Amino acid sequence: MRILGIIPARGGSKGVPGKNIKLLNGKPLLQYTAEIALDSKLLTAVILSSDDQQIITVAKSLGIQVPFIRPEELAQDATPTIDVIIHALEWYDKQDISFDAVCVLQVTSPIRTVEFLDDAIQKFITSDCDSLVSVQKVPHEYNPHWTFELNSEGNLKISTGEGQIISRRQELPNAYHRDGSIYIMKTEVLLQQHSLYGKSISFIESTPEFYVNIDTLTDWDRAEQMIKNNQK
Repeated sequence: MRILGIIPARGGSKGVPGKNIKLLNGKPLLQYTAEIALDSKLLTAVILSSDDQQIITVAKSLGIQVPFIRPEELAQDATPTIDVIIHALEWYDKQDISFDAVCVLQVTSPIRTVEFLDDAIQKFITSDCDSLVSVQKVPHEYNPHWTFELNSEGNLKISTGEGQIISRRQELPNAYHRDGSIYIMKTEVLLQQHSLYGKSISFIESTPEFYVNIDTLTDWDRAEQMIKNNQK
């Protein structure tokens, strides 16, 4: 299967200014994702999608291909990820190059291993699902069977729509949330359904102890400490 690895990294970060190339424990944040993507045995090509020349320069120095500069209108705060992916696929289509699937690797999830990435890709291939996402279990206190919404009278109702709440933690079914580390999807789902997920979603579970998604300076400090601890 031909799989295009895309690392989206626009300029203009607000939570952590310049975070994509800011040094995290001595290395540009982008480098952590670049290294595992390039080491993967299952990605056909790995590219950066960016509008920022400084990020592009760093990416090229790390060995990441940058076949195009992302248009400004696709580098806004509210730009959907799917539009960025489709832009890349359409660029390749003009070169008569096609891919069966796309793997999106966010720079903000730096602590992965190539083994985890390749396991995710292999599971996606064998599952024949429309997509695969990396997830983590929802803590039981936040399980949707134990959370509430407001009804039309302004009172609480169980968010799953059940009439009776599950009383014992042991009886709760597992629930998962996306952790943002890995997204893989079939090209035909992206182009024909304009969807990142399609109708059938496979998953791979991340290890909570090694998970961080950098959005704030507090996240940044936590990631730096985790990397230092892992090195020890």
